[in-house]
Parts: sequence; structure tokens; C-alpha cells
Amino acid sequence: MSRKKGIMSEGFKEELAKELGFYDVVQKEGWGGIRARDAGNMVKLAVEKAQRQLVDKE
Repeated sequence: MSRKKGIMSEGFKEELAKELGFYDVVQKEGWGGIRARDAGNMVKLAVEKAQRQLVDKE
């Protein structure tokens, strides 16, 4: 089974991981080493940032 290419840039994902405090795991083990909870929190934070950005544009 093939994976779809991610929507978020690598830099943005790294920024989110640093902000959430698990970037050290990403550096040691790659993205596959993070917990499902961390991945969910990363997506939640990305959505919140995108919503804030849309509100700021209005």
C-alpha cells in the first residue's frame, strides 16, 4: 500500500514538533517514532494555526 504525500511541509512539521516538545524523538527515530497522541496534537495545532491565519486575513 502506498502512502499519500503529506500536505504539511517538513519545516512546518518540525516547527510544530518543537512547539509541542517531541522534536528530539523525531531527530532520533524519525516521524515513525512519535506517538499517535503526538501526531494528533500536531494536526490539531496545525488546524488551529490555519484557522487563526484565516481570521487574521479578514
